[in-house]
Amino acid sequence: MEPRDQSRLLVVNRGKSSLEHRRFFEITDYLRAGDVLVFNDSRVIPARLSGKKPDGEGKLEILLLRRLETNVWETLVKPAKRAKPGTKVEFSGDGVVVHGEVVGTGEEGIRTIRFSDEALLSNAGKIPLPPYIHLPLQDTERYQTVYSRIPGSVAAPTAGLHFTPELIKKMQSSGVECLFVTLHVGLDTFRPVREEDPLQHVIHREYGVLEEGTAQRLSQAKAEGRRVIGVGTTSVRLLEAAAQAGTLQPFADWIDLFILPGYEFRMVDAMITNFHLPRTTLLMLVSAFAGKDLLMHAYQEAINEHYRFYSFGDAMLIV
Repeated sequence: MEPRDQSRLLVVNRGKSSLEHRRFFEITDYLRAGDVLVFNDSRVIPARLSGKKPDGEGKLEILLLRRLETNVWETLVKPAKRAKPGTKVEFSGDGVVVHGEVVGTGEEGIRTIRFSDEALLSNAGKIPLPPYIHLPLQDTERYQTVYSRIPGSVAAPTAGLHFTPELIKKMQSSGVECLFVTLHVGLDTFRPVREEDPLQHVIHREYGVLEEGTAQRLSQAKAEGRRVIGVGTTSVRLLEAAAQAGTLQPFADWIDLFILPGYEFRMVDAMITNFHLPRTTLLMLVSAFAGKDLLMHAYQEAINEHYRFYSFGDAMLIV
């Protein structure tokens, strides 16, 4: 959808169990002076690499997941059977060649790879798009939020894709405070929960940063009774992880908080989110916030009204 803020918006009111159909730019009708919107400023990196073995025998598709140390990354490899420990791979693109070696293995295609020079990976890689998007983007910036700043995600924090600079300025001029945190989106964004009991699912860790000044402003907002609105499930997870001790604390660490129905939210009073894939931790988090019955009702309404789902789809505001 262009402009970005012309997408549709389904407003879900938990207190009234009601639904409203609007356009995203009309979100200002539901915000009031003093509200605090928390955005995730992580930026998608060129994390998709196409490699081949030096002898030319076999190609490998690799997705960078997270940096473990200098030149060493946890990755997702297909086909994984070709990437045993000691396997060497070459990556080329934009006039550079990067060498890699598999130095560790994990479950379901996870491989640890040591690269010759990680600084060149951005030249050899491409922006990864979700598997249900089959055409390349003419402008890869369309898969970045307009406020993205800190490189590190393998997928966009998609709730933020609806915002334009003009909409953000309009909100700020009406007294809405906009704050930024960083959570680098990882594997759980698109990997389904395969266990019948979700408690048996091991969530993939993601790295997040909540700076001290931001934590202080959020704590002040809560103390003054102002609403904290998370833009996307990533912002929500980071805020809730940083508040696990009971009060919000500055944070710079790995997050493995798995939010399921029954969870008591400590920081977030409202949420902006897209429509998520079935059997994902994202859908479970939103169910925990809205209540499963109301959320399933909202999803059925969205299907009936032909809303667009997933990354470039429409949005929900849950209040």
